Amino acid sequence: MVSVCMATFNGELYIFDQLQSILKQLSHEDEVIISDDSSTDSTVAIINSFNDERIKLFENQKFKSAVLNFQFTLYQAKGDYVFLADQDDVWLSDRVSTMLEHLQQHKLVVCNCKFIDEKGFSLHPKSFFNIYNSGPGVIKNFVKNTYIGNCMAFNRDILNFALPFPKAIDFYPNIDHGMWIGILVNVFYTADFIPSILVLYRRHDKNVSPTNIEGKSPYSLKIKVLSRFSLGFYLLQRALSHAFKKIH
Repeated sequence: MVSVCMATFNGELYIFDQLQSILKQLSHEDEVIISDDSSTDSTVAIINSFNDERIKLFENQKFKSAVLNFQFTLYQAKGDYVFLADQDDVWLSDRVSTMLEHLQQHKLVVCNCKFIDEKGFSLHPKSFFNIYNSGPGVIKNFVKNTYIGNCMAFNRDILNFALPFPKAIDFYPNIDHGMWIGILVNVFYTADFIPSILVLYRRHDKNVSPTNIEGKSPYSLKIKVLSRFSLGFYLLQRALSHAFKKIH
């Protein structure tokens, strides 16, 4: 069983295309968990218009945080495999089947993606992996993160490992749940980066994520240092806790 987790907020412009691209790939036993953070547009109405029993919608959330909203969806997931989805992307037709195949050998898998604009046109000739030099590695991704949440899928047992998210993820704008899950899993397991482009990653003026098509961080050195120090502390704390549980 697959659980697709999505956090929404005022996503009326793109949510229909994204949900349509996801539902086409799922079986009748799978689920799409959506937590809406009090949207004021027609996002909820569009989601309900699908009238699909696989969609489990949680309305009127009051998180005022994309990270905490995502965390809530993960707590609701019942599937053996968890896929993360943004509200404004488009999944290509073989994302689920390809990633499920790789998840038989790895705890966590990240697929490649292509940047598109509001109208769906390509923004860059290179893929995300090419721009960001994506790949596994704890130190590599601690210095410059290449784990991208909306292109990520992992085995269910990772939920007990990664939740709850540390406060630093919600506090610092340059680190997110994808980075946290990716690096944390990479401490104990192997992560697989699939070069195939399986997601169209939409960039527009209302994106929450700081990811840009040039591969450069817009944040100051001070923010980078403080955020990495805090992230490192929580990574060490969670890793030691996990190791202690394995011993006992």
